Amino acid sequence: MHTVVVGTSGVTASDVLAVARGGARVQLSEEAVAALAAAREIVEALAAKPGPVYGVSTGFGALATRHISPELRAQLQRNIVRSHAAGMGPRVERDVVRALMFLRLKTVCSGHTGVRPEVAQTMADLLNAGITPVVHEYGSLGCSGDLAPLSHCALALMGEGDAEGPDGVVRPAAELLAAHGIQPVELREKEGLALLNGTDGMLGMLVMALADLDMLYRSADVTAALSLEALLGTDKVLAPELHAIRPHPGQAASAANMAAVLKGSGLTGHHQDDAPRVQDAYSVRCAPQVAGAGRDTLAHARLVADRELAAAVDNPVVLPDGRVESNGNFHGAPVAYVLDFLAVAVADLGSIAERRTDRLLDKNRSHGLPPFLADDAGVDSGLMIAQYTQAALVSELKRLAVPASADSIPSSAMQEDHVSMGWSAARKLRTAVDNLTRVLAVELYAATRAIELREGLTPAPATRAVIDALREAGVQGPGPDRFLAPDLAAADAFVRDGRLLAAVETVTGPLL
Repeated sequence: MHTVVVGTSGVTASDVLAVARGGARVQLSEEAVAALAAAREIVEALAAKPGPVYGVSTGFGALATRHISPELRAQLQRNIVRSHAAGMGPRVERDVVRALMFLRLKTVCSGHTGVRPEVAQTMADLLNAGITPVVHEYGSLGCSGDLAPLSHCALALMGEGDAEGPDGVVRPAAELLAAHGIQPVELREKEGLALLNGTDGMLGMLVMALADLDMLYRSADVTAALSLEALLGTDKVLAPELHAIRPHPGQAASAANMAAVLKGSGLTGHHQDDAPRVQDAYSVRCAPQVAGAGRDTLAHARLVADRELAAAVDNPVVLPDGRVESNGNFHGAPVAYVLDFLAVAVADLGSIAERRTDRLLDKNRSHGLPPFLADDAGVDSGLMIAQYTQAALVSELKRLAVPASADSIPSSAMQEDHVSMGWSAARKLRTAVDNLTRVLAVELYAATRAIELREGLTPAPATRAVIDALREAGVQGPGPDRFLAPDLAAADAFVRDGRLLAAVETVTGPLL
């Protein structure tokens, strides 16, 4: 099994995906263990002094003015975890929780948190044992980081609360730790606070969304190309010299992908046949511009994610010169903004895909296709209601595009008076990505049926490969009305698990 080694300088997006989704094992580097020990010595020296140090010998947040005597400090650390583990609502998905835990471990291993090496090792042990704490949907304001979600994870380290075992069964964390020979952690000065104070949940969801959207944007280029082909559109608008004079890199990549899919098509360029037209509609002609803008948004979001993956997010932090200083690095604004930017781009990509689907189904705009792609229109309804479903999904995408980060609600007796809502931005983006997959699946379903209805015209080799693979996956072609939901579910799975791209790339090679 693949092993990810965690050092002091952060981790990569591929590391996060390997642990969160691939079940990779986690190992602490010797450098990380040494940094953990050195920072711990600084914290223990400060704890022995009479003067108050935030997070070491004081309360937290609005209660930071109280100096805590040495005999109460272990209780203080336990109490902050227990009291902050106040989440409510549905359980958060396993991959999100694993990403959350791994990214917290990443910051702990930086040597800036003052956590003992044995605490970090126990965090790695839980990940390696496949123990996933139960984390709830609601409880984070994205400042100071993802407090409630991280608290539920820290609770499991203490052998408290509930967790899911590698068998998928939820049990008391104490039972799971004992079954895997893991000793619960007894937290000391600063450790409870250090386990809770970070943007790890929203960052983990950003990293996973970026991976999903990288695949979906290439898939959208494919479905757009198939729709252009089915509508007998022109591929001249994809010429690289046209995109070179408006040098947005995402636009050029999207146009190149569409051109690669359409290479050798016998359906493109029929504008002047039976229904003359000078130009295709915007949803067809401007597909690279819209998808390209989204791709460039992805590139910016990836830059922010990479910076955050290299960061050590905690408050206070241990500095190399021995100071322990308070800061505001836990604020989720940088991550929250790009999560919201991505939700806007996803909504627009879904919207333009739905417009192309609607055009395929409208006999007045489809250039010779039967109404709703029905076998016997009137007796058959064809894909009429499949487009309704797609429209409902797109409408939901628009609601999900409303930015969470534009909101703030004060908490902690006005000490935390401006928050990022980054966790909420991440949760709605996760839903948006899921729904975009379904939107593209409906376009794929409609476009492939429409192409097969163009009798006497030969589709591009890449298109033929898609249609063949889709039919092999159990998605049926044109014909009388049938129960559509299973076909749509199969098309969704075909896009979601990457088979659409795999089929295309057998002909085109890797898309951009």
